[in-house]
Amino acid sequence: MTPQLPYATLRQIFARFAGIEPEPKSELEHVNAFTLLVAVALSAQATDVGVNKATRRLFQIADTPEKMLALGEDGLIEHIRTIGLYRNKARNVIKLSRLLIETFGGEVPSSRAALMTLPGVGRKTANVVLNMWFHHPAQAVDTHIFRVGNRTGICPGRDETAVERAIEDNVPVEYQAHAHHWLILHGRYICTARKPRCGICPIRDWCLYEEKTA
Repeated sequence: MTPQLPYATLRQIFARFAGIEPEPKSELEHVNAFTLLVAVALSAQATDVGVNKATRRLFQIADTPEKMLALGEDGLIEHIRTIGLYRNKARNVIKLSRLLIETFGGEVPSSRAALMTLPGVGRKTANVVLNMWFHHPAQAVDTHIFRVGNRTGICPGRDETAVERAIEDNVPVEYQAHAHHWLILHGRYICTARKPRCGICPIRDWCLYEEKTA
């Protein structure tokens, strides 16, 4: 496994990320905490572009748990059938909408434990909502972050939980709030899976990846 880069190097790397994009944003479209939660839940094994295409109209008519329940599972399916696993996801969104009303007064809770009681919401989804909406320094590790973390030495780990812990333990605290987004965007557009674009990588000089491309 790639060794962990030293703290001083991580400070330089994240200072570079911050200089390029001081306020990185998620590419998932949403209008409030509820639509963010739904969008993230729908994005599992799907692209942000595909989710956005499906939810633009949906969130115009169902941007609260109450409106989502009124739309119903069949109505929701009509909006999201282009997304993978849409039937199961529709079932979970309706169930979580009902639970939000019955247990949380219609509000999205701001704790990981509470979020993870909702159908279809795992640790990764909960961390995204905590980070983006409630501004907690939670680290949602997806395939991009797992790849970048292990390939570069920024946050190596044998599984997603280990990578999450590596970010929390090693990334300077002032960069924790945006670390998740910087790493996702870097993995999505620069440090890609098959042909990483090392020639234009802003952190090439610090990266431990031995098979750098030209």
